[in-house]
Amino acid sequence: MPNKLEKYFYKNKGRQIYKWAHYFEIYDRHFKQYRRRPVTVVEFGVLHGGSLQMWKKYFGRRARIIGVDFNPRCKELEEKQIEIFIGDQADRNFLRKLRKEIGPVDIVIDDGGHTMEQQIATFEEMWPALGNGGKYLIEDLHTSYWKLYGGGYQKRSTFIAFAKNLIDQLNAWHARGTDKKRFKVDKYTKSIKAMHVYSSVIVFDKGVVVRPHDEKRGKETDIEFSYLGFSDK
Repeated sequence: MPNKLEKYFYKNKGRQIYKWAHYFEIYDRHFKQYRRRPVTVVEFGVLHGGSLQMWKKYFGRRARIIGVDFNPRCKELEEKQIEIFIGDQADRNFLRKLRKEIGPVDIVIDDGGHTMEQQIATFEEMWPALGNGGKYLIEDLHTSYWKLYGGGYQKRSTFIAFAKNLIDQLNAWHARGTDKKRFKVDKYTKSIKAMHVYSSVIVFDKGVVVRPHDEKRGKETDIEFSYLGFSDK
């Protein structure tokens, strides 16, 4: 059954929206909890402005929708609830200035220029703007496999490779032995609660992450076990 975003998209007669069809289920799955609440949403990539209007309708009257684009003419698409900032998402100074100007953010959607430099710079600079409980969604990650955008299968400089490293980093608490010297807990270990991976899309959940611990409950039996222990304490 189509969700509200799909219904809006397929009935849209306003400004053009350009999205892969399977994205709408992903959006709704991760964003529906924010509907009709005060929420600040930042989308990189404005184009014709249709998706900004879609977010405005989806999240409701209490939403603040912010678009970011390199094209200065996109500023003409501002309207009630929709602000647009002009700048290059590969420019870290611009991103830092943007982060300071707009304040805390609940949702970041990267649908911008799709180059590896842009995607990685935007994630690194906008992650601090995201509040705990926030969502960072980056789409069109198939460009990690396209040479035109700086991608290539198993190329180390792609966002997909960057994200694979973040999966490791999420598990850095569990480093043992000599690995501890080069595999350390960092800001991402302490703030990425989950990563949801789909075709062309990754969604990051932000929150406070503390060192995992294991516990036991219940009575032991007299069954003897022979295995490698997991706790290594």
